[in-house]
Formats: sequence, C-alpha cells, structure tokens
Amino acid sequence: MKKLREYYHANHDLNRNGIPDAIERIDENMIKFFWKNSNMTARWALFIIFFWFGILKVFGVSPAGPLVVALVDVMFGSSVSPEQFLIWFGGFEAVTGFLILLPRFERLTFLLLSSHLITTAFPLFVLPEITWYGIMQPTLVGQYILKNLALIAIGLFLYGRLRPMTKTHSMWGEDKII
Repeated sequence: MKKLREYYHANHDLNRNGIPDAIERIDENMIKFFWKNSNMTARWALFIIFFWFGILKVFGVSPAGPLVVALVDVMFGSSVSPEQFLIWFGGFEAVTGFLILLPRFERLTFLLLSSHLITTAFPLFVLPEITWYGIMQPTLVGQYILKNLALIAIGLFLYGRLRPMTKTHSMWGEDKII
C-alpha cells in the first residue's frame, strides 16, 4: 500500500496535497479564464439590463411602468407627471447602461448605478401593498426589485476592480482598455 501511495504522489500529486495535478491545472485554467473574461461579461450583462429596460420605459412599453407611476404618485403627488418621469427615468437607465461599457467613466457610472438602485428599492418601503404578500414574502413585483441585489453585487465587483485615483490620476475611472 505504501508503494502504491508513493507511486501516486510521484506521478499524479507532486505537491502532495491530495488533489490530483490534472484537477489543479483545470481549476487554475478555469480561474484564469473567468478572471480574464468576467469584467467584460459583467459590463455587458449590466448594459443589456439597464439599456433595454430603460428604452422600454422611454417608449412606454415597460411592464414596470405601473410600478413607477405608483411610486411617483406616492413620492411626489401631482407635482410630477408620472409619464414624463417614466421617460426621464428610462433615459437615465439607458444612459447608465451605456456608461457601464465605458471604462473611463467608472466612478461616475457607479454613482449613477447606486442612485438608480436605491431609487428602485423605494417601492419595497412605500408601496408594501404592491411588493409584499406578508413578512418576507415578496410579490412578483417585490422579487423584481429584490433582484437588484445581484445588480448591486455586479456593480461592487466592477468597482472593486478599479485602481485607486492615486494610481490612475483620474477622477472618473480607468484609462485602460478592458
């Protein structure tokens, strides 16, 4: 048995950690691949969501339209036109989506993204009849809003990959091509 173990370690587990070398190489290659491609994949995913959903609002065909109208009514009353707000908010979303693709404006984009995601969370608190069935039981609309936690995580991931301003000498973002 000892000879078999020695043969195994000598030929398949050179660093003797119990994990076959081939599996370690596959793991290392997968991590390199995902690290190399995750930044642009995350950007494109956010772009698609923000640009697409924003354009739907601009053209008045978004399924979230009634939610936005209800929120505007609760937050601003009759002082703001819900239809105009929907167009402006959709435009804001579309522009934010476009900026996500531009590395030079990452810090500005993160501020826009954060303000958008905070704004979209308001219905959870001010429209509970639309967003909750009961305690910890979101409606479909509530789930639609809560999925923004994933979008926040992607935004944090992208922002966390930035180099500090002291290194980039840029207030806006990176000057490198991703």
